[in-house]
Amino acid sequence: MTRIVVIDNHGQFTHLEHRALRDLGVDTDLIDNDVDPDDVEADGIVLSGGPDMDRIGRSAAYLDRDVPVLGICLGMQLIANELGGTVGSGDYGGYADVTVEILDEDDPLIGSLAPETRVWASHADEVKTVPEGFTHTGTSDVCGVEAMSDTDRDLYGVQWHPEVIHTEEGEEVFENFVDICE
Repeated sequence: MTRIVVIDNHGQFTHLEHRALRDLGVDTDLIDNDVDPDDVEADGIVLSGGPDMDRIGRSAAYLDRDVPVLGICLGMQLIANELGGTVGSGDYGGYADVTVEILDEDDPLIGSLAPETRVWASHADEVKTVPEGFTHTGTSDVCGVEAMSDTDRDLYGVQWHPEVIHTEEGEEVFENFVDICE
């Protein structure tokens, strides 16, 4: 059975990420971000959302695990920041219902959502430029980089929250990530 752990960066929806994976029949645990990555056995990692970069614990060390990683909101920003992209304040701030245009229909994480999907996202902070090796895979009129992927390293990020009911095809994002991990 595929095992995917959710690294808790203290976001308000983190428990829903864990539940979404559990509901898909995945062996999953919710783990505090201070846990040593060497003590975690997993086929995939979800870096949860959270309030700010000052509270990411050891999350960046999970990028070196050689397993697929999905960063959600702050998790995506953490990936970009650690790997040479840039993160900055968003123009629109808090949570909003947003239409995301899928830029790469072959992307293994979100390509199946093409041509567009409705999502629930926070834009207080956002990725401004993707790191080298990443493809910009989603955009909106609110945020230039709504999603990014590096399929060679199996690193993926979405600015939105696929785990909340307001995101129309959120379950499909998790299903696609499970497929990547298998």
